[in-house]
Amino acid sequence: MADINADAAASVVVRFRLANGTTVEASGACGASVMETAISGSVPGILAECGGALSCATCHVYVDEEWLDRFGPMDPFEDEMLEGTASPRQRGSRLSCQIRLSPELSGIVLTIPPTQY
Repeated sequence: MADINADAAASVVVRFRLANGTTVEASGACGASVMETAISGSVPGILAECGGALSCATCHVYVDEEWLDRFGPMDPFEDEMLEGTASPRQRGSRLSCQIRLSPELSGIVLTIPPTQY
């Protein structure tokens, strides 16, 4: 699991925009998944029922447009799982369990869909 108390040099800040419009921040260690960081930081709206096993799509997020070019192509299994999300799939749709934190992602803005079911 991500250590939300990791020292600042090894921490990556993730900004989560909630369905109600508020933004919350959580910090995680490089190499941790965004999903782990959200769970450790008690971010509402990330259910992560499968614990990151790429089998439920309840950690769906929308990556803000300005951050999309920092990601390579998604795994075909992630692409397939995104076809079954409760909230509509968008261009920036990703599963947060598949996004690994790196220094380049510090400050990333992710929107949590209104529903995961």
